[in-house]
Amino acid sequence: MITTVSGFLWQFERNTVELLQEAEAEIHFASNFDRPAYAVREGYFEENGIWLHPIPIEKSPLSVRANLRALRELRRIIRREQIDTIHCHTPMGGVLGRLASLAAGRKIPVIYTAHGFHFYKGAPLQNWLLYYPAERILARMTDSLVTINHEDEQAAGRFSLRRKGKVCRIPGVGVDTEKYAPRPELRREARKRLGVSEQEFCLLTAALLDREKNHATVLEMIRNSPEVSGRPICYCICGEGPYRGKLQKLAEAYGIRDQVRFLGYRNDLDVLLQGADLFVFPSLREGLGMAALEAMACGIPVAGAVSRGTLEYIKPGENGFLCRGSVPEDFARAAEALAEDPEMGRRMGAAAREESLRFDKKKAKGCMERIYQELWNRRHEDETEDLCDHECVQSTSVRSA
Repeated sequence: MITTVSGFLWQFERNTVELLQEAEAEIHFASNFDRPAYAVREGYFEENGIWLHPIPIEKSPLSVRANLRALRELRRIIRREQIDTIHCHTPMGGVLGRLASLAAGRKIPVIYTAHGFHFYKGAPLQNWLLYYPAERILARMTDSLVTINHEDEQAAGRFSLRRKGKVCRIPGVGVDTEKYAPRPELRREARKRLGVSEQEFCLLTAALLDREKNHATVLEMIRNSPEVSGRPICYCICGEGPYRGKLQKLAEAYGIRDQVRFLGYRNDLDVLLQGADLFVFPSLREGLGMAALEAMACGIPVAGAVSRGTLEYIKPGENGFLCRGSVPEDFARAAEALAEDPEMGRRMGAAAREESLRFDKKKAKGCMERIYQELWNRRHEDETEDLCDHECVQSTSVRSA
């Protein structure tokens, strides 16, 4: 398994690790362990017998020198460990994983899970010029191209994969709907952990602190509308990232520092969600958005920016709100609607919970299991065909002699 940042495996692929362990596979994981990006539970890799391979892979395709070193190291790992299946994730992980399979000098089945193509409707032109041609080329080195939304599935369907290759769509990496479930009895405890009083209207989000996650729009909304229906807004942000300092300074400049909580990495999100009145998801680019689905599983309505991801599960007026990502007023209207009508919040929460069940981790795991099984079956068929061809050549040579 190959990713750009090492925390990605813990955050999004534990389901797949469980599946591979059940298949008695030996799991090797190559990534940049200097840039985890997400918190990882201590001891996870050791407990699960995962072999770790630090490589200097960088997120930016312009980091050519580092990524070439990572490619050479991947080729050595594949040869040395006799890797027989590659599953790569994240854009640069997908690029280097597929190039390494080719450089290794033998045919190795490759799965690439696209957690959201960088080219999409409304994406910058440079994304289409850079990432779209690259994915078209790399698709020819891919046996299974896995997508998590309809738009990406349609785009991938226009690519040419390896012989017998398939494009598949799965319901994301799967939501643990037993862990993430409505527990109203935890509301008081949750708000205590969040530092939010019962009089405040609590907005909660969980996301990497970077430009694309668009937290700044919500800060602007609070500056313009610090209260809803007479209740002060409190904005709780779970996560870390390069924009934390900028967001803190922005909150100071807007005069709303006391209304914003930067909570950092959290491993108790299933509890914290019980204290939220509205989950805000202003991210401008989402392949799906597991944090929003986890909130919905807890019975919390979501106000999400329109994206190919949120369009998969947010039904406006039924289980949440679709907002224009750059328009703070849209998020303000969503908060105001719920503050004015608590019954609407309860109704939307119930519908959100029901919708989240379509993305349950058991369903996602079943989809991935079928993808792996089909891949291994195709590999067996190819080996059988190769053996048949070899036997036919030998037979002909004997008769000629």
